[in-house]
Amino acid sequence: MELKNYWRFKTSRVRAFTLLESLVALLVVSGSLLLFQAMSQLLVSEVRYQQRSEQKEWLLFVDQLEAELHQSSFEKVENDRLYLKQNGRPISIGKSKSDDFRKTDASGRGYQPMVYGLKSARIYQEGQVVHFHFHFDKGLEREFIYRVEKEKS
Repeated sequence: MELKNYWRFKTSRVRAFTLLESLVALLVVSGSLLLFQAMSQLLVSEVRYQQRSEQKEWLLFVDQLEAELHQSSFEKVENDRLYLKQNGRPISIGKSKSDDFRKTDASGRGYQPMVYGLKSARIYQEGQVVHFHFHFDKGLEREFIYRVEKEKS
């Protein structure tokens, strides 16, 4: 009787993982985790690159703005625009109706964008200091301060 029970137990098939199936499952799980880690590192590096790119764009804009201000003589600040004279011609610098900050002639004609992606730009004067306060679409907020002197007439 014992022998019959043994053969009946042996012939019944119970579905279970074999060692090979277990190893394949572990390989798939570890591969998925490695892929997830690599994608996370790629995302972090992309965010860092974007931040560096925004910083470089800001520094380039500041250099350009400073060069424009240095080459010009100060006239006035009015309605969030800076009015200057450059080589005897009146020019204006400020935010346009679109999303850029540009240099135009005093009447608003011409198109020389200096930076894109602006939500708002505020320009105001306190004594001999002109403040430029920028809010960008991506949430970046920057301020540029420049000391001016009015020409003596």
